[in-house]
Amino acid sequence: QVHLVESGGGLAQPGGSLRLFCVVDGFIWGINAMGWYRRQAPGAQRELVARLNRGGDAIYADSVRGRFTISSDNAKKTVYLEMNNLKPEDTGLYYCHVVELVLGIHTYDLWGQGTQVTVSS
Repeated sequence: QVHLVESGGGLAQPGGSLRLFCVVDGFIWGINAMGWYRRQAPGAQRELVARLNRGGDAIYADSVRGRFTISSDNAKKTVYLEMNNLKPEDTGLYYCHVVELVLGIHTYDLWGQGTQVTVSS
């Protein structure tokens, strides 16, 4: 069974930086996309933060563009999120998201458990 293992969350001051890591642990047929979502309040919907498609195209939420950078190491099945110039409104539970591609046709959503990011002075 495949799991997404996240790490790197924590407490940062406004203007500070954090780096999130997500490793795909277990067998996976292929990766169509990897990314990060966040939930900023209990019960709120998860929102896209950044996503890296198989072709290498990166998509960012307007609120993080220019401050966050998503990257991946496909050989290590790992996706990273470099977060700079953090703001209090970046606080939330960050979820790793992987779209598994099976036999080049079927896609399945995989989610991590979430890692907490708190930005506060």
